[in-house]
Amino acid sequence: MGSTQSRDASTVGDGELAEHDMGTSQRVVERLAALTRRRLPLVQFALDAMAWIIAIPLAASARYDMSIGPVDEGGALRLTLVVVLLQGVIGLLLGLYRRHYHYGSFEEMRALALSIAGVAVVALAVCRQFPDWVPRTVPAIAACFALVVVALVRYLARLAEDRGLRPVEGESEPVVVFGAGNAGRQIVRTMLRTPDSKYRPVALLDDDPHKSRLRVDGLRVQGTSSDLLDVATGHNATAVLVAIPSATGEQLRAVTAPLTRAGIRVLVLPPVWERLGELEISDIRPVTIEDLLGRHPAEIDVDAIADYIRGKRVLVTGAGGSIGSELCRQIHRYGPAALFMLDRDESGLHGTELSIHGRALLDSPHLILADIRDSDRLREVFEQHRPQVVFHAAALKHQPLLEMHPGEAWKTNVYGTHNVLEAAAAVGVGSFVNISTDKAADPIGVLGLSKRICERLTAQAAVETSCNYVSVRFGNVLGSKGSVLGTFQRQVQVGGPITVTHPDVTRYFMTVNEAVALTIQAGAIGGDGHVMVLDMGSPVRIVDVAERLASQSGRPIKIVFTGLRAGEKLHEVLLGADEVDVRPHHPLISQVEVPPLSFESAIGLEPDRHSSAGLDSTRG
Repeated sequence: MGSTQSRDASTVGDGELAEHDMGTSQRVVERLAALTRRRLPLVQFALDAMAWIIAIPLAASARYDMSIGPVDEGGALRLTLVVVLLQGVIGLLLGLYRRHYHYGSFEEMRALALSIAGVAVVALAVCRQFPDWVPRTVPAIAACFALVVVALVRYLARLAEDRGLRPVEGESEPVVVFGAGNAGRQIVRTMLRTPDSKYRPVALLDDDPHKSRLRVDGLRVQGTSSDLLDVATGHNATAVLVAIPSATGEQLRAVTAPLTRAGIRVLVLPPVWERLGELEISDIRPVTIEDLLGRHPAEIDVDAIADYIRGKRVLVTGAGGSIGSELCRQIHRYGPAALFMLDRDESGLHGTELSIHGRALLDSPHLILADIRDSDRLREVFEQHRPQVVFHAAALKHQPLLEMHPGEAWKTNVYGTHNVLEAAAAVGVGSFVNISTDKAADPIGVLGLSKRICERLTAQAAVETSCNYVSVRFGNVLGSKGSVLGTFQRQVQVGGPITVTHPDVTRYFMTVNEAVALTIQAGAIGGDGHVMVLDMGSPVRIVDVAERLASQSGRPIKIVFTGLRAGEKLHEVLLGADEVDVRPHHPLISQVEVPPLSFESAIGLEPDRHSSAGLDSTRG
């Protein structure tokens, strides 16, 4: 019993002693590291001095064809003392030994090269003064030797530092990076310099033939997009990062399809307009269905937009809706003198104010509760606030419901738009942007026909006011209320089925921020009542979207075809049969003419409460 207790005590004592020894060793290492950090400038100077100490005799020997005999050892020694002293003085003046630069950085190498050049120039003057020390060519030759040595030392130190920062192989996910442009190179370096990074790049690919031999931090470009699956499999990568922020939905779909089938995840970087500053690991995220359907690169002329918005009074109708609220958020960034947000939905206004200001007390005079069907109320609002720029986004937009209630489409979309146009003209609004839809191109349903009338009413107002009145036409907006994507996602959440109208139906898609950014741009470049048509990319088969969402759910989800509804097309178009695609100002915005239509002429086209008959004549 006693011996057992003695052994246990001995064991405990040995364990405590071992822990004590480990703690002591760790403290010693930490102290040495701290001492090294404090003494780093002195160490740097010592290494640079050593480079000169090696370089002077080596240069003198090289001057005499590597023969030591002719070298005046005393003169070489005196010159060495001079250059070491000069290196210290000039290095201090340039901040080399004051921790002004990160060790081994380009900035430090530039300062180091300047210091060595300065030392060489002074040393050359000394050799002219004392010609018996060493030949005058020695300082120049020694400077080259010294620069090589100090650069090599710093390169090795930086290499060791970078390797120490790399993510641990067993604790990070191996990824293949597709895209060796600025974003790709930046994110690769970020991953390789972040020890706790979740991702570890193992290969680079790029479709640019000029980058076929490129290396980024030791990572070589190993092929093009067609090699993605083979390279990922060869490196046992579990994910592919598409490091092309400007990639379109069509490009992402082409890359994603074979990888998804092979069980390899696809990651993306945010588009340029979604991020600020340098790329970070946290910017990497899984590809979403919105990425695959949207992401049209929007090249926005910020100056042109600022010219007609900054310092102006701007009013947005339908400000509580999907398009209207995003319009308010983006317009707010351009610094208008005042931003008036008008809607009949008080909850929508609450959400928009909250998204812009981070609070929503609903007591701001910039929030306007009004219905565009009420012409007297609109005239009162416009007279009180006298906006200079108007974005008209208020509308009814759900096609099946409007087919059953065409009179409501007329009262909101047609009468409402006329009321807004009339109020705008009365107070001299200089710029007016009417939000339209692709269903207005060769319309067959109530929604498209009513919006076609709105385009023509806007063109008529442009003629009458001689001001910048335009319409902007685009297709389905991802993330908007009632969008097909949101419907599919909710159906997946409850286990299905996903309902699709027709196996061959196609639609155009664009994210809301892309659509709104181009809409604001269109307002800057449009005029004369034109319809500005946004480039929506290639149409997407709706059944493909449904199948992708079903496969991502990890559950068996049925897809049921319900048939096209009244007023629906199998394939939407952005331009009518008689409209010409002309893009004089922007590669993503077409400009087409529409025949003006006076409101008096449009009155006779109003359908009865339960029928859409009569709207066909509005095609113009």
